Amino acid sequence: MPSNLADWLAYLESLHPKTIALGLERVDEVKKRLNLSPEFPLVVVGGTNGKGSACAMLESIFYAAGYKVGCYTSPHLLTYNERVRIGKQMVSDEALCASFEKIEQARGNTQLTYFEFGTLAAMQLFMEQKVDVAILEVGLGGRLDAVNVFDGDCAIVTSVDIDHTDYLGDTIEKIGFEKAGIFRRDCVAIFSGEDAPRLLVEHAEKIGAKLWRIGREFGYTAHQGQWDFQGVSGKRSALPFPALRGAFQLNNASAVLAGLDAIRQRLPVNMQAVRRGLGEVELAGRFQFVPGKPQLILDVAHNPHAARALAQNLESLPPCPHTYAVFAMLKDKDAMGVIEALDAHVDTWLVAGIAAPRGASSDELASLLGRAGIREKFICFADAQKALMHACNVAGENDRIVAFGSFYTVAHVMTAVHDGLVRHIP
Repeated sequence: MPSNLADWLAYLESLHPKTIALGLERVDEVKKRLNLSPEFPLVVVGGTNGKGSACAMLESIFYAAGYKVGCYTSPHLLTYNERVRIGKQMVSDEALCASFEKIEQARGNTQLTYFEFGTLAAMQLFMEQKVDVAILEVGLGGRLDAVNVFDGDCAIVTSVDIDHTDYLGDTIEKIGFEKAGIFRRDCVAIFSGEDAPRLLVEHAEKIGAKLWRIGREFGYTAHQGQWDFQGVSGKRSALPFPALRGAFQLNNASAVLAGLDAIRQRLPVNMQAVRRGLGEVELAGRFQFVPGKPQLILDVAHNPHAARALAQNLESLPPCPHTYAVFAMLKDKDAMGVIEALDAHVDTWLVAGIAAPRGASSDELASLLGRAGIREKFICFADAQKALMHACNVAGENDRIVAFGSFYTVAHVMTAVHDGLVRHIP
């Protein structure tokens, strides 16, 4: 068997002929062999965008309340360990390797994808470490995602928009139905998007889930410097804004507080923990400001819905002389939609390729920019690090650099900053 985490991850990537293979039969079979039936409460979080932020807020609040909280998210930016956290700390290489070995011994001849293997390993670690509560982020969709082999005591869908059409369908209704697959009979199902898809609502009714929708069963009102939450258990006033930046974070925070209401009988949380958790939450790559000059903003926005949120956030900032976009995406994403959402906020596009099987080349993205009528304000680079190096060399102290388009883009930029490859003055 592999002897270290790097070898294990390389091995997991080789196990299944497909990177994504939706379906629950294989992963459920191995789950039963391992007897992975947690008794602690589970919160399952899905959504086109916002699910990572919701998971981070839940994790921060539960931790502030004194609970031993496990959190499983994906993808990671710099190290795989980011995906599995206990007590807000990444688990060690040794713990992951030991868990992977248990999964490997139990699976026999059953094929598992990289994500399925990791999902089972995360739950095995949560049970072994006897967490008080676990938060599970859906990887793709919901109904056929590996996370859905576990029954959530509460399910949250943060938003529904067009993405992953090859797997989830090409309409909001079809995608909404797939995401509603994480709902469970007699359990609270939360939706915090703008308009609940009809098929999502109908599925909740059909299975007997208790659907709570923002603007109906719960909601919020923002004031100067604070906000109020109104839910089924009453009003919570004068709350601090989440430490995560962005105009849409109050939607995510409202879904989180509704989720706390849903499981308050099993896991009570006081207002002091809510306030502290909101104030201390951290999540890399979501409208993240890197200290220094010129201003550097990182955002994993990789679809038009997320790009529109990024555009709104940029609009809220003070004006700057020049904005450079370090831009790289995967080829199976709607790059044109992202370009159209953000072009009004970009003065110069620095287009980069991604050296991954699904990565788009800089030439492919440049072609889309040309089709969008952006012919004179872009430059092509082999990768995001070279694009960032160029931006840092030409940008003035008062200019802005925004890196976005995928987790790969943000990861490459973060690595360049951490390794001191760019001129970025603290």
